[in-house]
Amino acid sequence: MQQATKTLTISTSRIGLYEFTEAAFAFVKETKISTGLLTLFVQHTSASLLIQENADPEVQRDLERFFQRLVPHGDPLFRHTSEGPDDMPAHVRAALTATSLSIPIQSGRLALGTWQGIYLYEHRTAPHRRKVVLQVMGE
Repeated sequence: MQQATKTLTISTSRIGLYEFTEAAFAFVKETKISTGLLTLFVQHTSASLLIQENADPEVQRDLERFFQRLVPHGDPLFRHTSEGPDDMPAHVRAALTATSLSIPIQSGRLALGTWQGIYLYEHRTAPHRRKVVLQVMGE
């Protein structure tokens, strides 16, 4: 059994989905692991990870419209606003999505479906530099 770990830094400019599928594929290829598992983990409480359609960008816009309706910025329900009106909504959005993902590796490639991509979902309105840890285990 082999292991390899890498940390990606993803720069965001605003709320939205940032695809990094190719970086994950490249990392798996570098490791030369044929069969195993890629685990991804975002080291933040106001961003998350998604596997989502990567063919039609309207899917991403629809997701954001849904989350804006579900968890609007500036909702008077939230008391934690020390970093602005988008702070607590960002934490709620991260709690409703995923901070880690696991993807099988088959024949040296990620076993993603035809239209699936890997995304960092930035939940804050300001730019950030987000860290995502990738770890591969297998043979």
